[in-house]
Amino acid sequence: MTPRRTVLTACAVNLLAGVGLGAATSAGLVGIAQAQDQTATEPPPEVRTALTGALWAGSARLRFFGLDVYDARLWVAPDFRASRYAQHGLMLELAYLRRLSGQSIAERSLQEMRRASPLTQTQAQDWLAAMQAAFPDVKAGDRLTGLHSPGVGARFWFNGQPRAVIRDPEFSRLFFGIWLAESTSEPQLRSALLARATP
Repeated sequence: MTPRRTVLTACAVNLLAGVGLGAATSAGLVGIAQAQDQTATEPPPEVRTALTGALWAGSARLRFFGLDVYDARLWVAPDFRASRYAQHGLMLELAYLRRLSGQSIAERSLQEMRRASPLTQTQAQDWLAAMQAAFPDVKAGDRLTGLHSPGVGARFWFNGQPRAVIRDPEFSRLFFGIWLAESTSEPQLRSALLARATP
């Protein structure tokens, strides 16, 4: 399947900065492809354990100048509604296909969250520190999985092992909104992840 292509935006920079491609953002192109492999619908153990009744909502592969960056998969609670994503339990998995810097992922994530909503200085400092602790450097084959728990916060796993808990509902809403909010800077990626979800 030939991926649809779109101009690179800040959401993609969030995940590409670690490979030294940030300077090319104005000219870069991102490819989004819905996963066709049947195994994409099978949740990893942490999803089966943490999200009761998890349903596969969609998958996508992000490409940059023909380079595979990550495969994303989204699982949602049975009552999930895409238009109210922050009110429902969900889990997002990123299976990396190349090396990325955890420090850069944290910094770019904060920038994207700031684009969606103003943050206080305290929020910015606290959230950056929390993400720096949560996101290690990754290489091809590594997986980061995040759980959004409405009204509670976020939990993260690295290669299936518990990594970090961030007990802040607003952080969780804005972080997962990088991919799932209607205001996302990557609407094609959002559409692919929510392809099977109720609007």
